[in-house]
Amino acid sequence: MDRATFASSNAFFRDLGNSAPAAQPGGHVDFIDRADSFSYSQFFRDYLLPNRPCVFSAGFTEDWSSRRSWVGPGGKPDLEHLRQRFGDAVVPVANCDAKEYNSHPKQQLPFREFVEYWREYIGNGHRSPRGCLYLKDWHLTRAFPEQEFYTTPVYFSSDWLNEYWDAVGLDDFRFVYMGPKGSWTPFHADVFRSYSWSANVCGRKRWLLYPAGQQEFLRDRHGNLPFDVTAPALRDPGIYPRSSRSQPPLEIIQEAGEIVFVPSGWHHQVHNLDDTISINHNWVNGCNVAVMWSFLQDELAAVQREIRQWENPVEDWHLQCQLILKSCTGIDYKEFYNFLKVIAENRISILEKGLDEESSPQNNSRAAISTLGMLHAVFDLKRTVKVLSSLSANEDFRQLELSSLCPAPEALLQHLEAAIDTALL
Repeated sequence: MDRATFASSNAFFRDLGNSAPAAQPGGHVDFIDRADSFSYSQFFRDYLLPNRPCVFSAGFTEDWSSRRSWVGPGGKPDLEHLRQRFGDAVVPVANCDAKEYNSHPKQQLPFREFVEYWREYIGNGHRSPRGCLYLKDWHLTRAFPEQEFYTTPVYFSSDWLNEYWDAVGLDDFRFVYMGPKGSWTPFHADVFRSYSWSANVCGRKRWLLYPAGQQEFLRDRHGNLPFDVTAPALRDPGIYPRSSRSQPPLEIIQEAGEIVFVPSGWHHQVHNLDDTISINHNWVNGCNVAVMWSFLQDELAAVQREIRQWENPVEDWHLQCQLILKSCTGIDYKEFYNFLKVIAENRISILEKGLDEESSPQNNSRAAISTLGMLHAVFDLKRTVKVLSSLSANEDFRQLELSSLCPAPEALLQHLEAAIDTALL
């Protein structure tokens, strides 16, 4: 990030935690054609901070090995190559013809069995008595860490989610999707209200996106969001009384090789128009970490409202709420503190030791910051301080047993503020 962009970022996006993300004006989605004329600073200024979608051309992925080895004649998935390479893997597969708790039910299948199904599905005119099956949320990079199928574009390299979960070694938010023509993902917003980027290795997708806040007009009489925003029922005011007040979705037809950037908190629905393979990441950074924190507060408030309906108060009420929060979202307040701590300590280390020191294999933050620059590390720390200050003052957080946190939140804040002051001297 250049110094001018860094200096103007707070004025440009003055209060991420208290203001709604900007909607895309005029229903237009920008198309980024060439990497040599589009810098990280431009992406940061024009899309990350104002929370606007865009599409990157196939030129940004043309050197990926997956775009060569996973694709056969006519741009179709090379199913035989994929079967030979990954046949023994066990993969999560959703049935797009069924509904379970506002999602598609999943099962675990050997990858070779899914490939055989896919071949039969294509050969039968894209129909099967087993339904339309879609391989989703496959942690391929984690399963095959020694192989490089793609490289993360620099625009998405400030990725706190994967930086943290790589450090603790428990999870990641890098996924591969493979599905036949007609497979789809129901209406949703991404985990933690994160950003996402999705690149088509082959095939085409149709995206329907609603700016953050528009989903409130799409709730039914009971407050539930729709499963399928293309269903005729959405136009029935007896079921969805406010749907006519919603603006139409932004529609993107994503071609092979192209990358879609999905802003934080935007609800969307995605349909595969061809037999398609895509690579997707969810990610959070300094630009939207306050959105993640707001999301967690909203989710905890919903849990508390539900528990308060119980006739007898539960023992350790605050702890129980946190346990339910983690079961619903994947994270609770204490882990969110640890998440902020890991990111902050990585940035402090970079500022104190510089960028020349070799990074550990478990932590890619130094490599990312060496590309983005030291000012980006300072920006990250400033945004971390803002959210950490809010978390430390939060009454629900203060009700928890915090003695296990090391360092204590107050000490970490002091260290962060001192590091920022020193870096800006």
